[in-house]
Parts: sequence; structure tokens; C-alpha cells
Amino acid sequence: MNPEHPEAREAPADPEDQDREPERGAPIGRRVLLGTLGLGALGVVAAPVLQRGMESFLGAAAQKDPTGLTGLLPNGGGFRYYSVTSSVPRKSAKNYRLTVDGLVDKPASYTLADLRALPQTRMVKDVQCVTGWRVPDTPFEGVRLSELLDAAGVRSTAGAIRFTCFDGAYTESLTLEQARRADVLVALRMQDKDISHNHGGPVRLYVAPMYFYKSAKWLSGIEVTEKVEPGYWEKRGYDIDAWVGRSNGRDDEPTT
Repeated sequence: MNPEHPEAREAPADPEDQDREPERGAPIGRRVLLGTLGLGALGVVAAPVLQRGMESFLGAAAQKDPTGLTGLLPNGGGFRYYSVTSSVPRKSAKNYRLTVDGLVDKPASYTLADLRALPQTRMVKDVQCVTGWRVPDTPFEGVRLSELLDAAGVRSTAGAIRFTCFDGAYTESLTLEQARRADVLVALRMQDKDISHNHGGPVRLYVAPMYFYKSAKWLSGIEVTEKVEPGYWEKRGYDIDAWVGRSNGRDDEPTT
């Protein structure tokens, strides 16, 4: 998943730091799973350093767990790990690229350094997953998506954005109007640190007012299109307009 999304039973493994592609492993064994459960309980009351260790452990375990069971466990930060592929390549400042193309006058390719050099916006809002869990007061920092679109010169025939990810499978979409909102970021930092691989780094989408499956992890492409193309989970029944509290049959409190 890509993002912290839905149904772990449909998401073989992996989650939410650097150049090496993760090893494709067999399902985790019973002892590892029981140990993970025990650590999950500890994470609730542990000190921050132990919580960070828990997050790292769950991320590694999830990458070798095609059953998706580790995606059901909370880590110290309250997030779950989800992916729709059995492994995700790791990108760093050396090899990361974000392309902006489609119905634009000036297609572009950004390195991580390029994105960091652009004006950064910070916002602190709750994160709400469509499966029910919520992480309050989560800081995100990055470049407003609208600024990248303005720099590319969106054509008059455009009406939507399609996002692709370097896991090779996950996609998402927004209308052009939604994409231009001030609370939609191409995020480089989360919880006041660079976004880790497990959380979708080095760059992910962050759509603050929508359920977290819209905030695509491992972002690699921004394609301007004529109309909305349903994303990975939307093709499997989730709402395309995923406003928190006003979609997917849920009544959660808004996150903005």
C-alpha cells in the first residue's frame, strides 16, 4: 500500500531506509509473530526510543510477511504497515526521481535535493485511516502540490491528477481542484523527521482532508490527465472522493 490503507488481508506484506532492495522472504514464523505481538503491547507504554525500535522492527517484519498479519499491529506511533506488493525498492537522495508530466507545457523531473530546495509548508493535523485507526496531531512538511503543477504549466484540457508509486503497483488520483488545495503536499518529512522507507519515503503524497489511502506512499509520478482514473483501492470498492467523515460509510471527525 501503498499507504496505510485498508484491508491487510489483501495486502501481502510490506509497509509503510536505503539504497538496497529489500530481500524477498518467506512468511514469518509463529515465534516471530508471537514476539511481534508481545512487542506491540510493550510499545504502548515504552519510552520513545523503544517505540522507534518497535517501528523499525515491524517495518522489517512486514517486508517478510506476505500474510499481511503484521499490518494489523500498531507500532509505537500508532500507524499500521500496509503494502500491496511483496517488496518495495528503496530509494535515497542518490537515485530518487519524481516526474511531473501528462497535460503540461513543461514536464519536469525532480531529485530529492530539488524538492528540498523549494519552499516548504508544515502542517499538523490528525491522520485518519478508513479502517478506523487515527493518529492525532501528526506533523507533515513538504512542497504544496499546487506549486509543482503551476511550475509545469497545466493545460486547459486537464481535469485530474494520477499518482504513481515506485512499488510498481499502487496508484491514486485527485481532481485538479482537489490537488490545488493548500492542504495537499508532496511530503518530505513526517513527525519532524525525514520520511522513512516504511512510511512511504523518501517522498509521499499527503492529502490532509481525506482518508489516508489517498496519501500515496513511495511517490514517483504526477501525471496530469483529462479525468479522474480510480486508484488501486478505489477499483476495489473504496470511494474516489475520500473526505474524512463524509465517505466510505464512515462518520469520523474531519481531520482539517
